[in-house]
Amino acid sequence: MSFVGSSSHLPPPLPVHTEHALPLLRNSTPQFVSKYFSKINTMIRTISYLLEDINMDVPATILVTLSAIFSVIWYGWIYAKSMKRSSSLPPGPRGLPLIGNLASLEPDIHSYFAKLAQTHGPIFKLQLGSKLGIVVTSPSLASEVLKDHDITFANRDIPDVSRAMDYGRSNIVATPYGPEWRMLRKVCVAKMLSNATLDSLYPLRSREVRNTIKYIYSHAGSPINVGDQLFLTVFNVVTSMLWGGTVLGKDRASLGAEFRGVVAEMTELLSKPNVSDFFPSLARFDLQGVVKKMRGLAMKFEQIFEKMIDKRLKVDENGTRDAARSRSIECEDFLGFLLKLKDEGDPKTPLTMTHVKALLMDMVVGGTETSSNAVEFAMAEIMRKPEVMRKAQQELDEVIGKDRMVQESDINKLPYLYAIMKESLRLHPVLPLLVPHCPSQTCTVGGYTIPKGVRVFVNVWAIHRDPTVWENPLDFNPERFLNGSSKWDYSGSDLSYFPFGSGRRSCAGIAMAERMFMYFLATLLHCFDWELPEGKEPDLSEKFGIVIKLKNPLVVIPAPRLPDPNLYE
Repeated sequence: MSFVGSSSHLPPPLPVHTEHALPLLRNSTPQFVSKYFSKINTMIRTISYLLEDINMDVPATILVTLSAIFSVIWYGWIYAKSMKRSSSLPPGPRGLPLIGNLASLEPDIHSYFAKLAQTHGPIFKLQLGSKLGIVVTSPSLASEVLKDHDITFANRDIPDVSRAMDYGRSNIVATPYGPEWRMLRKVCVAKMLSNATLDSLYPLRSREVRNTIKYIYSHAGSPINVGDQLFLTVFNVVTSMLWGGTVLGKDRASLGAEFRGVVAEMTELLSKPNVSDFFPSLARFDLQGVVKKMRGLAMKFEQIFEKMIDKRLKVDENGTRDAARSRSIECEDFLGFLLKLKDEGDPKTPLTMTHVKALLMDMVVGGTETSSNAVEFAMAEIMRKPEVMRKAQQELDEVIGKDRMVQESDINKLPYLYAIMKESLRLHPVLPLLVPHCPSQTCTVGGYTIPKGVRVFVNVWAIHRDPTVWENPLDFNPERFLNGSSKWDYSGSDLSYFPFGSGRRSCAGIAMAERMFMYFLATLLHCFDWELPEGKEPDLSEKFGIVIKLKNPLVVIPAPRLPDPNLYE
């Protein structure tokens, strides 16, 4: 058999009785089929040729050929019917049967969605397997989703893999909107992460930041990986606030690196394309093994949580603290606070031990890589614009001087540093597409129908780079947030700028994230001058994920700038 797929190798046209039927069929089929009828004829000729090769008789050949014709006609009719039914949906690129637009997705989905918006408009649809996705890319449409229809969009479309780590949808991210979610939100925002609680935990943050400064000082003049050091600091701060213990001495770098690897794997799994998210009916089979892998990672955290909870419960039962714990804690911790709330909670919507573990997981996974990545992006932008570093250091010297270290109480006196933080989060929001929303009922956005249960992405990354909103949007320019630009805060009230989301499901940890970002960045710039290794250029390339990160880690060389070496001890 010599057939190689070229039309020149095909057999002669179909027998007369079949060809006579083609005009009649062409006139009775939808426009979609007519458009591709020449391709259908080619396909039929190919089938005829293949059938001849296996010596089928003429009636059988005609039967199979007609079956192919009517199969294509049937598909065209179904397609035309679906197009008519979806005419009220937003526009979007045409997809393939079964898989929709999955084959055309690019790795950096946030920038790919931004390009699609230039073609299809600020709201468009994508067929993601059997799931319909809607992408919103303008402040006005984001306002409709997150403000006008706030309650309708108050639920999340959670990746299937998260069920292996969210304790049965018991965390604040995955819990459906309702009494249980309101209870968790209140625990986080009004109590656990309130300003009063965070003030009381400042000694823990200060201790860990000073440990990092001491480590960097010991490596002055040598290249260091800023992201690694930031992660170690944030991890130690978060775990200290969670259970009062921390990683000290030689174990600090090794255990921190291990945990960074676990958290990085978790966030990577959360953002990895998973067939179960596109075809939910296949979720129970875990075809890619991502749920199994996530369970293994979550088990590592579970073992630590169990150990710390048991230890704390024994301490509370005995009414005493062991000597090691007494040396490692200066104040109350989140775990003790949560266990107390569990015992005193409302019986109608109780805070259970499962909730406690889920909130601990939220803090570790949601509060470590997000914060460290955000500060690393800011440092990378600063390295590209040395004049920004000079201005920030001048402000720090005027407010703090060079005879003491930065304290967290200083950060409200540093408007230029605040502007750096806001500008960095504008260009590099930690969650470029936020966490996808899921409407609880069919509604209308931008004049289009948004069906119940679809996956809705709000492309905050693209909105923050919209040239109709921002002058020279790709430039890193902290000054745009000075001179009366206070309207751009983190509350999400202005949908031109909302790096932490907006509405009921906005980030619950804004207050803590703001403090940590400012305190860490201020201390790094106050204590050291920074330069790139010889021959290196700043690289702001991004790697997409649930949490965005630098594609290539930032490696820089620190030089002490405070005159008293004792300040670095």
